Amino acid sequence: MARRSEHSQEEIKAMVLNVAETIVIDEGFSELKVRKVAMGIGYTVGSIYMAFDNLSDLVMQVKGRTLDGIAEQLRQVQTEGNAEQNIIDLAIAYQTFAGQNFNRWSMIFEHRLAEDELVPDWYQEKVNLVFSLVDLQFQRLSTKQNEEQSRLAAHALWSGVHGICILSLSAKMDLLGMSSIENTVNLLVESFIKGWKNN
Repeated sequence: MARRSEHSQEEIKAMVLNVAETIVIDEGFSELKVRKVAMGIGYTVGSIYMAFDNLSDLVMQVKGRTLDGIAEQLRQVQTEGNAEQNIIDLAIAYQTFAGQNFNRWSMIFEHRLAEDELVPDWYQEKVNLVFSLVDLQFQRLSTKQNEEQSRLAAHALWSGVHGICILSLSAKMDLLGMSSIENTVNLLVESFIKGWKNN
């Protein structure tokens, strides 16, 4: 067991996050236990609670890293051209991230804060950043809608994209007769935008 003096508080925090993230990636969110993380870094459970307020704080930090990963994946999409195609490409990029990082991605939605816990401001900012990449493309569409209406529409569409991801990654798309994720995403985005423009 390592001594606390061997690492600074920030180093311990980074070690905890790395091990916690690895556990989620390899074994799933349900296997993320403080004792397992402590064993992984060679420190006591108490050392973890000196770096994080509680398990929920640690979980939110790991989820924040995943949101950073999603934002980075979406930023890789070239968004200078046609806004409608950009939205399709962003949706495919999101689905790709979810498929390649299933355990991390699903953890975002599996974990629920307790009723008396508030979403930290820093975490909400990360969520907002992901949505803003889609919001921006919606605002570029030629419609009569204002910015707030465009934002709500973007979030509504993204909820549909998210639903397709869940169905595809849980192998339920075939049961619904949807064999191609990209074709399904394309159809959803194109139909939604067509209706939105004619609204």
